[in-house]
Amino acid sequence: MSLLPAITPASVPCPNPLISPPNPKTQPLSSTPNPRISLKPLESVVLWTSSISRHCRAGQLSQAAQEFTRMRLSGVEPNHITFITLLSGCAEFPSKGRDLGSLIHGYVCKLGLDKEDVMVGTALVEMYSKGEQVEVAKLVFDAMMVKNSVSWNTMIDGYMRNREYEKAVEVFDEMPQRDVISWTALINGFAKRGFYEEALDWFREMMIFGVEPDYVTIMAVLTACANLGTLSVGLWVHRLVLKRSFINNVRVNNSLIDMYSRCGCIEFAREVFDKMQKRSLVSWNSIIVGFAVNGFAEEALKYFDAMQKEGFKPDGVSFTGALTACSHAGLVGEGLRYFDIMKRVHKISPRIEHFGCMVDLYSRAGKLKEAWDLVRNMPMKPNEVVLGSLLAACRNYGDISLAERIVKNLVALDPGSDSNYVLLSNIYAAVGRWVGASKVRRRMKALGIQKKPGFSSIEISGCVHEFVAGDKSHIDKDSIYAMLELLSFDLMSSGYAPEIVVRE
Repeated sequence: MSLLPAITPASVPCPNPLISPPNPKTQPLSSTPNPRISLKPLESVVLWTSSISRHCRAGQLSQAAQEFTRMRLSGVEPNHITFITLLSGCAEFPSKGRDLGSLIHGYVCKLGLDKEDVMVGTALVEMYSKGEQVEVAKLVFDAMMVKNSVSWNTMIDGYMRNREYEKAVEVFDEMPQRDVISWTALINGFAKRGFYEEALDWFREMMIFGVEPDYVTIMAVLTACANLGTLSVGLWVHRLVLKRSFINNVRVNNSLIDMYSRCGCIEFAREVFDKMQKRSLVSWNSIIVGFAVNGFAEEALKYFDAMQKEGFKPDGVSFTGALTACSHAGLVGEGLRYFDIMKRVHKISPRIEHFGCMVDLYSRAGKLKEAWDLVRNMPMKPNEVVLGSLLAACRNYGDISLAERIVKNLVALDPGSDSNYVLLSNIYAAVGRWVGASKVRRRMKALGIQKKPGFSSIEISGCVHEFVAGDKSHIDKDSIYAMLELLSFDLMSSGYAPEIVVRE
């Protein structure tokens, strides 16, 4: 009994050229490639496959299927490259290619290529993995009589792509011989899905085993460092980049700029940028956004102008950086001007992040009415980031009425979020409205919403340590609390007195 997906030709008009040869007298022929031109069999296959490939790359899978049908009608038999081309097209456009992919799978099963041809089998594994049918991909993988490193790596990537992390590690452990792509599949998979500490752990293992990383590995590790703020690991990786042949790799340098910017080391980011022999638009965007989020508005706008003088046309990310810079510096007029230029001159339709920058710009300047008007007139539904920015401004300026309206919108977006209620409660408390604060807390309790404890983190020797209030689970808790008591004693000795809030 076969565990592979059953092919049901009933859903396809008969005769089905993917399953049985049709009658050529009842079917139209294509003019390209022209079957009436006498060609050698191999040349004919190449021409037809090339034509199919063009449609697949453009996402035109129905046209690719039609071309494949015409190929069969002309008497030309497809080879393994033809099948790989079709399967790869289905993999890249899974929403369009599920039915076609299943039919092609049935065809290659009849020919035995799914088991005997490693390239066809691997293409099937990739197609099912990208189509969120990873268990079917594993069945194909297990049935393959011959596997190479690409087959194993594709299966690992398939599990990572579908968030089956433990199974990905199991396949990795079963590999007869691992290469850099195998390790990178795990590292990059963890980094892309937010498991940054796991990504760094696997990178350390990779280095211990003496496997040389490639530029994809380096980029994944730098992404993890940027998100964790592990500057020491980022510096170590940068030294590795300088020693290896990655120093002139534009994408690696872009990742370094992003990492240093997000770790707060903007001068290191500038140094990497200035030393680049070749820059892309992403390079300029990375340094512009880096300056903007670190509060260097003047530098961000200077680089924004320099980018255009170098011949680069700004895109949506470029304008996000410029608008963020204006927001942090309180340059309301400049921000409005850039927003207008983006729409009018560059014909870029504002996305949610651009409106978020404008709301933040108004909010920081205390123009809450303008910010709220912008939120209400946005062409798309505001998200938590946009509304949260305005809510924080309400807290700073004590606008209770607007805060209450914003929280209603936030609760509609995410009813189970604790942060919206907590922030509203804090706003009430900040203006002395304790009854309102207590009412919000009671409502949270009635809805079963508990405040998630905030945590602090610190990096020591490349490892990130996290703490919550009153945490005593750390292995060095005795030393930590001893140091805390010493610091508290020093503060009191210096005359510090904690502020005490008395409720009226």
